[in-house]
Amino acid sequence: MACWLMKSELDVYPWGQLVEDGGTHWDGVRNYQARNFMRDSMKLGDLILYYHSNCKPPHVAGVAKVVKEGYPDHTSWDPDSKYMDPKSNPESPRWFMVDISPVKEMEPVSLDDLRKNVSLEGMPLLARGQRLSVQPVEDEHFRIICQMGGVTPTSLGL
Repeated sequence: MACWLMKSELDVYPWGQLVEDGGTHWDGVRNYQARNFMRDSMKLGDLILYYHSNCKPPHVAGVAKVVKEGYPDHTSWDPDSKYMDPKSNPESPRWFMVDISPVKEMEPVSLDDLRKNVSLEGMPLLARGQRLSVQPVEDEHFRIICQMGGVTPTSLGL
């Protein structure tokens, strides 16, 4: 099992909406590296830190899991979608997505608190200029952040 961090803007798709919906497809990713993670690396049951970006303060809000592995992002060929890409089509999809569902809410863990924790040194999220919306998280970093948010890692199978 691998661990990931996925960013969503609080005013676009908050943690509470994921919980209310019971899950969602993670569409609209238009970065090749993030796409490759979803298409090639994210596997059924992988755990995800659900991160709210572009808010004050940015923070980890909960833990989710992958419930469907990578498949073509149909919004890329939907002319009514803001994620439309004219170079993508069903016969030759350019973009991919995964389905996720909520596992456990946590006490918010702010970006400032993450930066203050020396045990998280080297975590991609904390690197200067890191804007990738889907990124891997080392198991140990995942455990530490869960504990910071009041979630026992063993309750997640870690």
